[in-house]
Amino acid sequence: MGKLFGTDGLRAKAGQFPLERGAVYRLGQALAVFLKERAQEPRIIIGRDTRESGRWLEEYFCSGFVQGGGQAVSAGVITTPGVSFLTRKEGFSAGVVISASHNPYDDNGIKIFSPGGTKIPEDWEDWLEKELPGEELKEDRIKIKPVKVEPALRADYLRSLQESWAGRKRDNLKLVIDCANGASSELAPELFRSLNFKVVAINNSPDGQNINAGCGSLHPENLARAVVDEQADLGIAYDGDADRAIWVDEKGRILNGDHTLYLLALYFKEKNQLKNNLVVATTMSNLGLEQSLAENGIGLSRTRVGDKYVFEEMINRQANLGGEQSGHTILLDYAVTGDGLLTSLKILELMLERGQSLSELVKDFKLYPQILINLKVREKVPLKDIPGYDDIIEEVRKELGPHGRLEVRYSGTEPLARIMLEGPEEDKLQLLARRIASLIDNFCGHK
Repeated sequence: MGKLFGTDGLRAKAGQFPLERGAVYRLGQALAVFLKERAQEPRIIIGRDTRESGRWLEEYFCSGFVQGGGQAVSAGVITTPGVSFLTRKEGFSAGVVISASHNPYDDNGIKIFSPGGTKIPEDWEDWLEKELPGEELKEDRIKIKPVKVEPALRADYLRSLQESWAGRKRDNLKLVIDCANGASSELAPELFRSLNFKVVAINNSPDGQNINAGCGSLHPENLARAVVDEQADLGIAYDGDADRAIWVDEKGRILNGDHTLYLLALYFKEKNQLKNNLVVATTMSNLGLEQSLAENGIGLSRTRVGDKYVFEEMINRQANLGGEQSGHTILLDYAVTGDGLLTSLKILELMLERGQSLSELVKDFKLYPQILINLKVREKVPLKDIPGYDDIIEEVRKELGPHGRLEVRYSGTEPLARIMLEGPEEDKLQLLARRIASLIDNFCGHK
């Protein structure tokens, strides 16, 4: 059995191993036993996004946890960072999120947080994975009990976000918010309306199957049109569990997590709040970000792709700002995980304090052309084992020269090979990217 926990917990088709009923029940049991063995009170908080499979996954996990001697309470539908916050604040021994983030509705996942609200370390993952395989549990041997939902938990998280805005200048800016038919569908409009923003909410009517479907942070084109049509000041797009946020400026231009890091780095430095004059990002962040930060006396440290690696590097380098181009942004002075709603408040705070539109704030930020191909694969064969791979990579690097970058990797959450090229000539990047994609597709592509 290969490693089941990826960069963002367990993830699979709902109903298939490791997200079939018996395995989920066993995982709940295993977590309770594990916590007791570590002399921790087995008491967890659990939350979920809006996928139709979320409710039964939550019930089976919690029933297993209770069978293992633990206590579980649910926050209901809530964002991933909401569970992280509540785990830490309310003193739970672990937090659990049932979500597959930006994936399609028929996928789901289980993310587990440590008592500090951070993703569990690998020794936790390894121990829990050993307990997952086993004979199939018959339904009559599984004791399913309803999960108690505590509405006060969600209210507590919402209040914490509101208080992070307390005392600052308010304004009647008009926002269009794309909730991806996910966990932010009620929370985000409620938050911004409570702070006196004019809010137009779209994709906030989840039906269990429309989460991330042509909307949210992966598909912001409709949001861009809505911002222009509504003559709004800002568009914000979240993913299914709202740990990401990307932007649309008042002109309809789509901006990503690199823009977020650029804006907040300069803003925090101006306020003497940027620790060590350093930002942490991943290998996917644009070279333009690195150069723009350097021009302002700010360093950039790159990590592997995955917000957990960004967090680890931030701790190691004593940085308080980091994130990913995809829209995860970690504001370590406020939270230990990416929180799209919190990041939105900081961007709005910056806009109001400067009295400038988003397009004005990013006008000096220049990005290199960047090509990204997501190629479906049937198997994640080690890249170096693909015949001719090393040769073609060496050739492409030579053609890119000193002003280009190449990154090829497998997704940690989906059956995809991701090919990223960056450089000054976009047409050339397209040709080189297709050469690499063709090689991988011929060997292990999804037929």
